[in-house]
Amino acid sequence: MLADVVLPPLCLACRMPVQGHGGLCAACWREIDFIEQPRCDRLGIPLPYPAGEIIVSAAALASPPDYGRARPVARYDGVMRNLIHDLKYRDRHEGVSLFAGWMAHSGEDLLRDADVLVPVPLAPARLWGRRFNQAALLSRALSSLSGIPDAPLALQRVRRTATQVGLTPDQRRRNVAGAFRVPESKEVEIAGKNVVLIDDVITTGATVNACAKSLMRAKARSVDVVALGRVVDPLTPCL
Repeated sequence: MLADVVLPPLCLACRMPVQGHGGLCAACWREIDFIEQPRCDRLGIPLPYPAGEIIVSAAALASPPDYGRARPVARYDGVMRNLIHDLKYRDRHEGVSLFAGWMAHSGEDLLRDADVLVPVPLAPARLWGRRFNQAALLSRALSSLSGIPDAPLALQRVRRTATQVGLTPDQRRRNVAGAFRVPESKEVEIAGKNVVLIDDVITTGATVNACAKSLMRAKARSVDVVALGRVVDPLTPCL
């Protein structure tokens, strides 16, 4: 096609030629550490060996999340980290359809019973500066793919918070405490619904926990999480 001559398809990560637009070369694909079974049923973190049954990690037992279950696509490192940064900070949106497909696969068991998708919101000032919310882009693409309704305005960030980058887990929790709410006009979209919260990265879980609390206060039946990346501390035993 003429368009491919003018704008040849390139790998989203390394910019080497590939077969089609919005894809990865084989080498970059192999560098993504996708999280499959065995994994913790609550946190979605990878586990070292299969047990043939649903397992909850020691980390989840020690500090249970406020959401039900999380299904991140991959570890947040290497190529995946670069892809998320390109989406979030460099206006590189051409991979959103690919990412939505990954999220649909990773979150298949959660999406099966989901009533609505809700993206983690940005503060208005940050949204104005960035011009888009990457979680909302992912939620809309996943909605189109799955047929599950998308509710981009069902959750609001009611106060601006400091960036979470560089904060300790405790600082992150305090930073986002009380930062989200479901507007009264949107409670009908949440009450009694199985909600799947959509975000780009789960780091300590402070943000999605705060969002889940707000959604549960609005009488959501359940809140689960699907994300592109998950920070997995290599020094923390998963079991």
